[in-house]
Amino acid sequence: MTNPFPGMNPYLEHPSLWAGIHHRLITAIANDLGPKLRPKYIVAIEERVYEVNEDMTLLIGVPDISVQSTPSALQSPASNLAVAVKTQPTEVLLPLPETLTEAYLEIHAVETEEVVTIIEVLFPKNKQVGIGRLQYETKRLKILGSATHFVEIDLLRQGKSMEMVGDFEQSHYRIVVSHSETRPKALLYSLSVRDKIPEFPVPLEADEPEPAIDLKSLLDEIYDRGSYDLRIDYSRPPIPALSESDTVWMNETLTARKP
Repeated sequence: MTNPFPGMNPYLEHPSLWAGIHHRLITAIANDLGPKLRPKYIVAIEERVYEVNEDMTLLIGVPDISVQSTPSALQSPASNLAVAVKTQPTEVLLPLPETLTEAYLEIHAVETEEVVTIIEVLFPKNKQVGIGRLQYETKRLKILGSATHFVEIDLLRQGKSMEMVGDFEQSHYRIVVSHSETRPKALLYSLSVRDKIPEFPVPLEADEPEPAIDLKSLLDEIYDRGSYDLRIDYSRPPIPALSESDTVWMNETLTARKP
């Protein structure tokens, strides 16, 4: 079965699938843009690596001297009776740092090697409170304060959307195209799970023709080549769940597409 949805398939957002989808999508965009940008530009796949530990209240590796035993802790001064001390260890779990690697795209001018445009596809950690979001927001602000164009693709319903101001409706998915010369203004494509994903431009140097990304076609190709029809159980609700009305629409769409 081919991708049954007209736009983004909400089942592809599942935590067990998204890392693979993200990897394939970054590669697919790079492969799609590469021939369109020759010979003036190249597309490079770059990586951002950092460690996260979501529970910052727990410390690992604290010296033993920070935990001290005193006579008053072992004996009650009122009764002079020894307080029982548990001598057998108890198994506990300690937080471990998780190394995250996030891929993104850079478009370079061949002649000057300058980074002309950066394309980001958001990870779940980018939209959650923690170092993953902080790292991404810091980089995002740095790009927006530079002469580099910026494209941000958010295909995840879960988490807090990236900051922006304007007269727009909240939506499931967002695509932002930011030309450096028009900032702080940018183009926002707001999409629901029911919408077809439109083609959108990739900014380049002034007066250069802007190639378009057909994200829907790329996602459909990923769905087919990755055999996601064999990996997704459409009898279960997607994660995160949809609203009641969107669930009714989803079930009608799936029923209509059954062979």
